[in-house]
Amino acid sequence: MSEIRMTGEIRTDYDCETTGMPAERWGEAVFKIGDEELVMEVSVEKEVIVAIMAGEDAVWKGTLKGLKQMLQKSIKAK
Repeated sequence: MSEIRMTGEIRTDYDCETTGMPAERWGEAVFKIGDEELVMEVSVEKEVIVAIMAGEDAVWKGTLKGLKQMLQKSIKAK
């Protein structure tokens, strides 16, 4: 059996919760809103890679460090 390198959790306001989903290399959360999909994928290889997809046209993919930097800049810009 492979090494567990991360776990996933999903919670909703209906007191519905799934926790401790083990993963060796990647995990993905998919939310469907009408005809749209919002997807977040996390991959743990040599470094942590995050991909966020809002439909097919809006995609961001980079390192966890890059995501943190982008969010910090967005907060400072306000």
